[in-house]
Amino acid sequence: MDGNKKDLKFQVVEVYEHQEEGSFTSYTSDGTVDFYGKLAMRDSTGGWISATLLLVNQGLIALAFSGVEANLVLFSKLVLKQTNVEAANTFGLWMGTTYFFSLVGAFLSDSYLGRYLTCILFQFVLIIGLVVLSLSTHFFLPHGCEQIGVLFESDRQDQFPLFYLSIYLIALGSGVSDPALPILGADQFDEEEPKEQRSKALIYGYFYVALNLGSLVAETILAYIETTGHWVMGFWICTSCATVSFVVLLSGTLRYRHNKTFGNPFSKFIQVIMSLLRKMKFQIHSIGERDYGIQRDDNCVRSIHHTNGLRFLDRAAIVFDEATGMLLGKGQKPYTWNFSNVTQSEWVKYILRVLPIWICTIFSSSVFIQMLSLFLEQGSTMDRTFFKFQIPPSSMTAFNIMNTSTFIILFDVLIIPLYMKLTKKSPKLPSELQSIGIGFSIATITLIVAGLVERKRLEFASNDSEETSSLSIFWLIPQYMLLGVAEAFVNVAQMKFFTSETPNGLESMGMGLSMFSSAIGCYVGNFILTVVNKITSSDKGQHGWVSPNLNDGHLDRFFFLTAFLIIIDLIVYIVCAKRYKGKL
Repeated sequence: MDGNKKDLKFQVVEVYEHQEEGSFTSYTSDGTVDFYGKLAMRDSTGGWISATLLLVNQGLIALAFSGVEANLVLFSKLVLKQTNVEAANTFGLWMGTTYFFSLVGAFLSDSYLGRYLTCILFQFVLIIGLVVLSLSTHFFLPHGCEQIGVLFESDRQDQFPLFYLSIYLIALGSGVSDPALPILGADQFDEEEPKEQRSKALIYGYFYVALNLGSLVAETILAYIETTGHWVMGFWICTSCATVSFVVLLSGTLRYRHNKTFGNPFSKFIQVIMSLLRKMKFQIHSIGERDYGIQRDDNCVRSIHHTNGLRFLDRAAIVFDEATGMLLGKGQKPYTWNFSNVTQSEWVKYILRVLPIWICTIFSSSVFIQMLSLFLEQGSTMDRTFFKFQIPPSSMTAFNIMNTSTFIILFDVLIIPLYMKLTKKSPKLPSELQSIGIGFSIATITLIVAGLVERKRLEFASNDSEETSSLSIFWLIPQYMLLGVAEAFVNVAQMKFFTSETPNGLESMGMGLSMFSSAIGCYVGNFILTVVNKITSSDKGQHGWVSPNLNDGHLDRFFFLTAFLIIIDLIVYIVCAKRYKGKL
């Protein structure tokens, strides 16, 4: 305790000295520091200059990653000769692994490395993965197999492990840095200062727009380059974009604001549980605020105040004479696992509060991932002619991206200001939990529309063994646009919810938790797809709903089944959202 008092006294003296010099207002109030570990100056660090560099980095990294992501399904089918189910599962497992690494990235950035160093190290890993992918594709893709639709018997099977190594290096690099980058962007704004507080509220939406704009370029221009057979060229372009984004990230090194790391949160979670179990006999209804342990952790810049929800966890932070005597015994030294502070208890409360909401987002995440891969396979069988131009199937996601980005930008820049001008009052916007529910509802409509379009596609399917249909690929536009609106509601609200409800300093962990639901969702989606296809097929030659040739299957029924399942998920989510009490 004496050491803690000394540290606090030193911080008070340090702040007082800044105030005496007349420069107190030039420093941030949220505890952020500069590159050298000193209190960040408001004028020379952070703000929109730093945030813009990070937004550019986000856009270019998204372009590089999406250049691989957008056509991985087609690459698996056309080059690796996988079936529709196998290609969808390859994509789902890869994306699931990417999102799984996001939780690792959140842990590293909040606990040890910090957000900036996490981005630097693992974006470099991403570049290495892209270089290996470009080289491996060059070596195992035989000449004469460069045109889309050409199947081949590769004589370079030994290069396939190198290919898988490269894409999982990309998953590692992208996944670990993903949760740290937007939080680092939010760190550039001081939430204690009114002008910067509004900017901090908008930054997550702008990061999502930057991600979408980078993906838009990848899924139009790069998609065309790759699906016309120039895979190697496309992958080298991805590598170049990632390298440029890395240089942009480095260029703002001296301007960025940083939050201090917290150390290993998992050991502190366990410490709370151990302390709680040792104090189960104590009553908490008559305990005042003064009876709780220290309000801050040793490494915290700001204290995390006690909240009233989940009060049974407050026992872990109780410090009073009777408890101390019983737990320590006469003459014993304090034992770390006997006590925890309020900050640590609040961390555990956060996890327990958001857990039901988090579980409900798992299935919705699986639906979004499966829709992207199955929509792509659906489009690859349709008439892709536009005048004399052949539209790459993955380019149809441009309608999804444009709709998502347009909705986010217009909502903040045009719709809300116009509403305030006309009505002379601020609009009552839906909360994050309400926005997620709206997104679930729109996703259900999207799946129903996709099922109806698939039935129409089957009416125009070829009668021979070819996997083609004369129905125009533009019939997919409504479902892609609806998917864009659903993602705009769910993804941005989900990011805001998990980060805003997180204790101070653990925002990356909240972002990682949000992305980790997508990781589990990918595996859940693959499991459902495999099980449904197994049940609906037979040994007598009957194809499953998602057959190797979509014209022999019933993809429409799979869409309708998924819509039914997400309705059930929505009902459970509404119950959990109504019971959620947040920080009380």
